[in-house]
Amino acid sequence: MTAMKKIPQSDLEELRIALTTERDNLEEELAGHGRVLNDAGDWEGASIGFDGEEADPNDVADQIEELVTNVPLVAELEEKHTDIVEALEKMEQGVYGICEEGDEPIPLDRLKANPSARTCVEHALD
Repeated sequence: MTAMKKIPQSDLEELRIALTTERDNLEEELAGHGRVLNDAGDWEGASIGFDGEEADPNDVADQIEELVTNVPLVAELEEKHTDIVEALEKMEQGVYGICEEGDEPIPLDRLKANPSARTCVEHALD
């Protein structure tokens, strides 16, 4: 028996809505700080480009600063986005809510607090 069968349908639908809403918000935020690299949905940090005109050194410095800020931010957002997409895929496969480390059900309270949780609390601390 999978963990999904133990999660009441109303709670499962609530979790699906939370995940899709968070996914959409992350995609919007990612688009503001980076760009999609490929069909796999990989992102990279980006900065505003110039139109081939000779750039003012201050503008170049600002662009470099923006890129330095965006690269780690995009990496963090992309990681969250991946977790959410994988959680939605697990729902479709009927294996959502199972700890990736111990194969036991993740408590519903943990899933409600973090719908994209990959592990139970015990294994999250490892």
